[in-house]
Amino acid sequence: MARNGNDNCNVNGSVWGFKGNIATSDAAAVALRKLVFKMFKNCNLNSRKSILAPSPGDPSASLSFRTCTQAEEAVAAAARSGMANSYAPSPGILKARRAVADYLNGELPAKAKLRAEDVYITGGCNQAIEIVIDSIAGNPSANIMLPRPGYPHYDARAVYSRLEIRKYDLLPERDWEIDLDALEAAADENTVAMVLINPNNPCGNVYTYDHLNKVAEMARKLGIMVISDEAYNRVVFGDRPFIPMGMFASIAPVITLGSISKGWVVPGWRVIQAIEDCLDLTPQPSLILQEALPDILEKTPKEFFDQKIKAMRVSAELSYERLSDTPCLFCPKKPESCSYLWVKLDTSMLIDIKNDFDFCMKLVSEECVLLIPGVALGADNWVRISIGTDALVLEEIFDRLKRFYNRHAISKEVKNLSNSMGTL
Repeated sequence: MARNGNDNCNVNGSVWGFKGNIATSDAAAVALRKLVFKMFKNCNLNSRKSILAPSPGDPSASLSFRTCTQAEEAVAAAARSGMANSYAPSPGILKARRAVADYLNGELPAKAKLRAEDVYITGGCNQAIEIVIDSIAGNPSANIMLPRPGYPHYDARAVYSRLEIRKYDLLPERDWEIDLDALEAAADENTVAMVLINPNNPCGNVYTYDHLNKVAEMARKLGIMVISDEAYNRVVFGDRPFIPMGMFASIAPVITLGSISKGWVVPGWRVIQAIEDCLDLTPQPSLILQEALPDILEKTPKEFFDQKIKAMRVSAELSYERLSDTPCLFCPKKPESCSYLWVKLDTSMLIDIKNDFDFCMKLVSEECVLLIPGVALGADNWVRISIGTDALVLEEIFDRLKRFYNRHAISKEVKNLSNSMGTL
């Protein structure tokens, strides 16, 4: 494989006329997957401890979060039907697109109803992100507003597409609402879109109707579209209801990304709905899953979601309570959605930890627990803990976190000495 770089490859004295794409290297450098693999390599395999790696946000291995039999049977029936052995059209097959439109229309007002042709099927949320980002990157001066913290694949694809990234902050003191004043100040005439993640990964909040309405009004004022990532819309376990951004499509243009991977706990199935009508560049997603999609959406019982939400609520309560055993980690707000605990790291309480990345790398090395450092999501000295797993696994994770903290915590004697020196 040719190395990335600006120089032609030189092997055994021969100069070849090809070279690597530097944009690929730049994008990979900020990709979450690259960081996770790097952290896996830092595990101490000689410790005889099992590797606890809940951080990719994949609860499907847990018995408490297994998908419903109706979804599994729909896929099996599609595979046996003989109707899913060919190539699919690029936008997705009509019956799958119609089923998605019908499913989503149940939550949308009459003026925002979808047609089948408004729905575009892709092979996973990341591919939908890539298609959308690429399609708006035509202007070399264009920029996009991304949340901080946020999902790093947006950053990676924007870097790859040479689309300038500008950040807006989420405010923990206001239930992680968007700082709309700062967003407006950061935007200019070259801003083409903003990304909204609701329910929010990693913060675990759900935005109110009033706040989303203000977001839409701001987007109209700035003349930009809203890319609304709603992958976790079926993973809401707090009191605040989920409101789709499509409710406000009459105010500003909205592209919605939705997925079965989180709601049905099947991240390996890789089907997503990107609601747009101007995209036509993608490899065909799985035809078997498209054939099964109408039955999955129609036949999944309400009890499945109720049981999953109950299990997620138990995990959130347990994790939030057990976090008190590790005083250097603080969660400003109990999550009400998604499957993460988003916690602030206080390095002043630790004797040899420089920052969140150092914390996570030493944790995985000493305790074989893999957490995501906040710097990977755009926030220094925060940590994302995935909690979508069984109670016994969560107890072990927090037991190991407690042991790690006790080893690295600054002793009372050192703390008192430091305080006394500070008053001299």
